[in-house]
Amino acid sequence: MKVIRLILGKLILLLNAVFSPKPQQRSDEEQQRINKELESMTLYQFESCPFCVKVRRAAKKMNLPLDTLDAKQPSNEQALINGGGKRKVPCLRIEQASGEVTWMYESSDIIRYLEQRFP
Repeated sequence: MKVIRLILGKLILLLNAVFSPKPQQRSDEEQQRINKELESMTLYQFESCPFCVKVRRAAKKMNLPLDTLDAKQPSNEQALINGGGKRKVPCLRIEQASGEVTWMYESSDIIRYLEQRFP
C-alpha cells in the first residue's frame, strides 16, 4: 500500500507541475495588500496529498502565495494537533487581528473561503 501511495503521490506532483495553473493578474498595490493579509495564514499540508494539491492549485490560480508547513514534520504535526485538534490536512490556520485563531479543514471549504476573501 505504501508503494502505491508513493507512486500515486509522485504522479500527482508530476501532473501538477505539468498542468500548473496561471496566476491571476492584479495591480502591484492590490497584490501587496493581499500578500500582507496572507501573512496571518498558514496551510498545513502533505506534499503529495491530492486534497492539499487541490488547495495549492486553487491558491496559485488566485495568485495567493500561502505559507505552507509540512504536517509530517514532528513540530508542525504537534502544532496542528494542539491548535486544530486533529492531524488532518489540508488545514488552513487563520489568525485574526484580535489574536483569535481559526483552524479550517476540508479543501473545498478552504478554497471557498479564499475565493470569498480574495475575489
